[in-house]
Amino acid sequence: MPQNTDSSYEPALSAEVRAALAGGLPVVALESTIIAHGLPRPRNLRVAVELEAIVRSAGAVPATIAVLDGRAHVGLEKDQLDRVAGDPAVRKLGHRDLAPALALGASGATTVSATAFLAARAGLRFFATGGLGGVHREWADSQDESADLRLLARTGITVVCAGVKSILDVPATLQRLETLGVGIIGYGTGHFPGFYLSSSGQPVDWTAHSPEEVVEVVRAKEALGGPDAALIVANPVREQDQLDPALHDRVLAEALDACRERGISGQGVTPFLLDQLMRRTEGASLEANLAAVRGNVRLAARIAAAAAAR
Repeated sequence: MPQNTDSSYEPALSAEVRAALAGGLPVVALESTIIAHGLPRPRNLRVAVELEAIVRSAGAVPATIAVLDGRAHVGLEKDQLDRVAGDPAVRKLGHRDLAPALALGASGATTVSATAFLAARAGLRFFATGGLGGVHREWADSQDESADLRLLARTGITVVCAGVKSILDVPATLQRLETLGVGIIGYGTGHFPGFYLSSSGQPVDWTAHSPEEVVEVVRAKEALGGPDAALIVANPVREQDQLDPALHDRVLAEALDACRERGISGQGVTPFLLDQLMRRTEGASLEANLAAVRGNVRLAARIAAAAAAR
């Protein structure tokens, strides 16, 4: 069948992003779920503006991505960013939700899978986020696995993140990423980060020590060709900014016990665990999350700038 080329379904690039791409300037994609659903108002808008400012301070152009009134936008104007942050009706959109959202005129904030897809579709090479989804604990019973993994297995974009959320089964997630052919590089570390924690305790096979080294890996990957798959740059949160490991392990273990006692399973587990971490660490998990996001955005901008300078 012929491919639908209806331009109304193509991502709309902001004037700044369009000019940057045309001029070979560095651009960094940013997700919008953290703005609409990950932070309380009005702090969410302040963080959104701060993250874009971090990208600019490193010499790159931010491209926050969202869907508004049935149109995907790569790069948001101020009023659009305000809307994503302030409108409680803004939905949460994964990659599978994009087609119905566009067709039915919906508005939504994009998750990792939707952001990576739209960024790559628009010609962006670099994307910064907090932590990826992955294989959930007790997968054998629930078959619960994030859509992030399969999407990244067929989207050739470089993603800077702080690993996967520590409430997940990290060893199983790493095994799944290997099976799917998704490359992983530790940035300045020999261990895979644990999102809230600097280390998950799991080793990585490769380490880069500068943005320029990451760019060389990206260039080699692109030159080799082959199936599209993402490159994950696993950037640990600084030790002084991480959640206290003992507190993290204790709260997580108790929250998992509570899940079993209350019969919480499947898709209900992750939001319950995240809520427990937030409440029982008195917001310290959120601060570690934000510290990780800031570091990832800063590094992604430096990598994009190094790539543009070659």
